[in-house]
Amino acid sequence: MKIIRATDYNDMSRKAANIISAQVILYPDSVLGLATGSTPLGVYRQLVDWFRKGDIDFSKVHSVNLDEYVGLAPEHPQSYHYYMNENFFRHINIKPENTNVPNGLAEDIDAECARYDKLIADLGGIDLQLLGIGHTGHIGFNEPDQDFDKMTHKVKLNQKTIEANARFFNSVDEVPKYAITMGIKAIMQAKKILLVANGEGKAEILDRALFGPVAPAVPASILQLHPDVTVVADEAALSVIQKNHPEAVM
Repeated sequence: MKIIRATDYNDMSRKAANIISAQVILYPDSVLGLATGSTPLGVYRQLVDWFRKGDIDFSKVHSVNLDEYVGLAPEHPQSYHYYMNENFFRHINIKPENTNVPNGLAEDIDAECARYDKLIADLGGIDLQLLGIGHTGHIGFNEPDQDFDKMTHKVKLNQKTIEANARFFNSVDEVPKYAITMGIKAIMQAKKILLVANGEGKAEILDRALFGPVAPAVPASILQLHPDVTVVADEAALSVIQKNHPEAVM
């Protein structure tokens, strides 16, 4: 595991975007696993900027997103379909038919989950998976649980997660209570994983995830067992790790 220190959010975004751009430049037909939320926004802005300058070509890339809220239509402003289109896809030359987000309106959620896992398998798996980390240690919407072995599945969101996401809605009551998420097993099958984190609020959970026991109570701790993980985090998010494990930070 590589832990790369960034000075601030913009530096974190640029360094993470460098890793993704290198993947796409070297392997133009890469399958990218993508994340949503506030942390990756700067990464997407940087990639869009480089695309506009002619430095990156996304025309052969396929993407698979980690998750989607159950019950939100793709055009809903807080759906992850909408987020990806507004913040990334419509600004680059990725083909719309090559982008994939779980269908939160599926009548049969279990069938949709199985379809999504098959889609990923048919694409040959994920070459690089971008992740954030939630305050509960969740990756995707994989909340603290009894085990790690789930593939794509429907999950009941933790109250802390709902409260953290309430800032994107008019009130906490509007936040969906369920989501479809790529499972831990599917995430761990990605060839490379890139985790981004910023802010003091992530410092303690990042330390627990990267240096604590590997346990489903902290879902991101499973990343300790992956053979190719790069963490890019700002100084605030790394404050606890730099205190406890200074030798681990580049």
